[in-house]
Amino acid sequence: MAAPVLRWGSGARRWVFARVDGGSCHRRGAPTGSTSNRIRGQSSVAQQPLHTAQKPRKGEHKWAAVVGLEIHAQISSNSKLFSGSQVRFSAPPNSLVSFFDASLPGTLPVLNRRCVEAAVMTGLALNCHINKKSLFDRKHYFYADLPAGYQITQQRLPIAVNGSLIYGICAGKKQSQVIPKTVRIKQIQLEQDSGKSLHDDLRSQTLIDLNRAGVGLLEVVLEPDMSCGEEAATAVRELQLILQALGTSQANMAEGQLRVDANISVHHPGEPLGVRTEVKNLNSIRFLAKAIDYEIQRQISELENGGEILNETRSFHHKLGCTMSMRDKEGKQDYRFMPEPNLPPLVLYDATSLPADADPQQVINIDQIRETLPELPSVTREKLVQQYGMLLEHSFTLLNEVGLLEFFQNVIKETRAEPKRVTSWVLNTFLGYLKQQNLAVSESPVTPSALAELLDLLDSRTISSSAAKQVMDVKKGNPRAVNKLIGLVRKATQSRADPVMIKELLEKKLSL
Repeated sequence: MAAPVLRWGSGARRWVFARVDGGSCHRRGAPTGSTSNRIRGQSSVAQQPLHTAQKPRKGEHKWAAVVGLEIHAQISSNSKLFSGSQVRFSAPPNSLVSFFDASLPGTLPVLNRRCVEAAVMTGLALNCHINKKSLFDRKHYFYADLPAGYQITQQRLPIAVNGSLIYGICAGKKQSQVIPKTVRIKQIQLEQDSGKSLHDDLRSQTLIDLNRAGVGLLEVVLEPDMSCGEEAATAVRELQLILQALGTSQANMAEGQLRVDANISVHHPGEPLGVRTEVKNLNSIRFLAKAIDYEIQRQISELENGGEILNETRSFHHKLGCTMSMRDKEGKQDYRFMPEPNLPPLVLYDATSLPADADPQQVINIDQIRETLPELPSVTREKLVQQYGMLLEHSFTLLNEVGLLEFFQNVIKETRAEPKRVTSWVLNTFLGYLKQQNLAVSESPVTPSALAELLDLLDSRTISSSAAKQVMDVKKGNPRAVNKLIGLVRKATQSRADPVMIKELLEKKLSL
């Protein structure tokens, strides 16, 4: 039997219980098949992506784009921000909902210490000023998966402000030059997540799952210091690595643990900024870059053809490769912000302000959290460059590919080959092999031990470089043949077989 979910009966305007065995899941505002045309404020925009902007003619002004981001990261915590409900991905619908999460009258919020510590740690890692006093506010808006009719957030005085995020853009003909860039961080605030709407197009109904309602979020607001999709995507990837290194968020975009809203506008250099649009709920770094670049070109094309840009909220349709209008953009007055009456100010301390008789379980010490900060990705890259003599851009690749750094370090431990050779093989041959097989590092049939053994055979000149590459270049059959071939070479070597025999053995097996 399927788990019960809440259904909003639009005709009778009341909550009813329903049961659902399937249905597609979409985030708020995402177009969903036949229902996409019913979104409030939907405009009839072209559904085909604009691939390139019109080049400026002689005498015409060039265009400049401005991009700012609002990033929502789900905090790694066993329980929600204001309730004791468990946090678990893909649990049965409405199985992790407390009375407070469902907004039953008389229930009160209780602040989760772990979420506060995660916010402070993230703020410190991003060079923010941590406010010793911060406030909670109510942000009002109606949506079916927000049963209280408001979200508890930090609009007036957030927990951290005025930080910076440094990231690197690879440039040059061979992407061999890393250009450091900095984006300012306006603020980091704590807020609760909403529930999730499950749109059942076959039955023309929307079902509500409140498992996610009340989960703690870190909203990281980046100033509009970026100018294209590549910059925004690289900045988000760097933030994702930092959050994962800190352990404050798993930041898995596929599971909705990191979601991005992009604010985009275009203008002529030297003139006032243009009207901005917001593209909501981007849950993939690749789609983030595509959505921003499409929206920039759309706005330029619209203005050059005599149109105007509306201050609106849009969504990105990844299959069509274009953004689509959702609704007019809300302003602060629409949200009717007010102080949260059920939560006192959040007070933090440092070593100088900590009361002598303070209970460590009841206070949070900023300096104590600062001392526990782990190694950040930028430091890891510097160590890789210094320890192994690799190029800076290679260190970026090792960290950006999930699981690749650990794989590389395991190969280094088990081989006698020079680090530069290991780096070349891991980044070129091994990574190329994975892309050819369409595999993630965690799915690789080639183990670090197998690659280390192959490099040892190459290092001892038992096999040639071309033969070693042939072993990795398995294009047919079971990809696990790579490990088997390495094993065959090892046995032949151990039996002190003639090098010519080993070569013939390899050629025979590779021709199969």
